[in-house]
Amino acid sequence: MAKKKYVICGVSTRANGMFIRPMLETFQAHCEIVGLLDSDASRFQNCFRKFPALAGLPCYLPDQFDQMIRETGAEVVIVAGADHTHADYIVRSLELHLDVISEKPMVTNGADCKRVLDAQETSRGTLYVAFNYRYAPIHTRIKELVLEGRIGRVTSVDLNWYLDTYHGASYFKRWNRNRNNSGGLSVHKSTHHIDLVNWWINQTPLEAFAYGGLNYFGAEGELNPAKEDGRFCGTCRVKTSCAYFMRWSTRSKETVPEDDHLNATDMKPGSYSGYRADACIFDSEIDIEDTYAAVIKYDRGAVLNYSVNFSLPYEGYRLAINGTKGRIETKEMMSSRAAYHVPEQTIDYFPLFGGKETVYVVPRKGGHGGGDPLILEDLFLGPDPLRSYDIMAGAQAGANSVLTGEAIWKSVKSGKPVRITDLLLAPELAGTTEGGSDGRV
Repeated sequence: MAKKKYVICGVSTRANGMFIRPMLETFQAHCEIVGLLDSDASRFQNCFRKFPALAGLPCYLPDQFDQMIRETGAEVVIVAGADHTHADYIVRSLELHLDVISEKPMVTNGADCKRVLDAQETSRGTLYVAFNYRYAPIHTRIKELVLEGRIGRVTSVDLNWYLDTYHGASYFKRWNRNRNNSGGLSVHKSTHHIDLVNWWINQTPLEAFAYGGLNYFGAEGELNPAKEDGRFCGTCRVKTSCAYFMRWSTRSKETVPEDDHLNATDMKPGSYSGYRADACIFDSEIDIEDTYAAVIKYDRGAVLNYSVNFSLPYEGYRLAINGTKGRIETKEMMSSRAAYHVPEQTIDYFPLFGGKETVYVVPRKGGHGGGDPLILEDLFLGPDPLRSYDIMAGAQAGANSVLTGEAIWKSVKSGKPVRITDLLLAPELAGTTEGGSDGRV
């Protein structure tokens, strides 16, 4: 079988770890990387240092996308740069009838969702959105329990998600802290969470109403040691007075947790041209929220109660799915950074009438709860023929999660419910269900 030819748009930390390394080490018999594209030449050099086998690979700037496709003969485009860059590469790839693998979120707003959906409608290529969290064994077992009819017709879902003070704060150090780049964390991060619910219950979100705010970070954060902009952790004069910094460091040594989800080499100051990933979490330029509580209505009657908090003592989530025949409960505590006891994650099934059943799931190694290695197999080897249900996400699933995330933050700003379909049908005019504010800021 001939190898497929791949190009990478956005030579990011995520691209290096999630795609390039496995392609070179695990899937080398099935794929060949033939080109790299990025706006920062230093990212190419960083990639070549990590992966000497790629040295000399053709490199391109963003305005050379068509040239890259023509010169390399690429068949598949992997999009893994900053979120706001995704839409143009996805749309152009589909226009050229190429397959596309996009990191989540697919895009950052409803207008770009419509562009992608329109392009997919007429393309011979296919877009795959890398919702790797679907593949975690605990999450596939939840999907199977719902499909088996154990809880009947789903009526409501409760999902509370917690990010600890290390992981949560990391988004406010990087480009994610500006809505123009990320769509806010209700888009960038909650796409994971919202997509899981959409997939588990197989329903489409219609409307969202939410409250939220910037409670921990930004200039008014209560733990801000000094109200001044432009600081960086690596050079900050008041970092020993910053509780977020000192949680992981001492006065003589800066450390990171052993399970740091970032690559320390990539993230050190000066790794990339004109960009630092250690900006102060208390800068006044931060224009996104760090806390949300939302109610989301679905097309077949279910209601989701969702909350997420980006500055808590430990990391994890609590989930309950209720139906006409019973209830599923589970909770995950990813607490290694907080040094708390971490119980084994199980699923509790409560039939409407009858005794409780505890479901134990065999864990797998790998990122995102063991999901990363499994989604890569589907992407590079094709769907698992032994799986009896759909798990790969396409353009519509990518849009559903992004639109819901946008509806959440727009509802926070307007104080009114937001029709999710409005964001897709007329993104520039998207209104609330009761008129008045259009939800823009």
